[in-house]
Amino acid sequence: MKLKRKTQISTDIPTASMPDIIFMLLIFFMVTTVLREYSGLPIELPRAKRIEKLKSKRHTSHIWVSKEGMVSIQDKLHSVDNVRHIMYEVRAADPLLTVSLKADKSAKMGLISEIHNELRKADALKLNYSTKTAVE
Repeated sequence: MKLKRKTQISTDIPTASMPDIIFMLLIFFMVTTVLREYSGLPIELPRAKRIEKLKSKRHTSHIWVSKEGMVSIQDKLHSVDNVRHIMYEVRAADPLLTVSLKADKSAKMGLISEIHNELRKADALKLNYSTKTAVE
């Protein structure tokens, strides 16, 4: 003889609070995520009367030059001789690459010229000199 159970066991997973949990996770990740900014070297950019903004930051690589002569590429310090090799690899990975040179206004022009020549040898010919707008 078969007996029937009086209480039925439910195997359903309650999903009524699922949107609340998802919303709380979304808020948590939005609050705790830190967007990375370019750290580079501490520099003071020169001023210019007319400037143009870069069209895309996506295809841009930054080179930082301090007044002491330090060169930073991709948040690492390098010598001027290594600029060609590093930028050649970056340029090979991204053919639309634009190099943004952020040099301190007190940096030696000879160093800037050496970096420029190394970039030519690396076939990174799209070069942008970063400046601030001049306040009149």
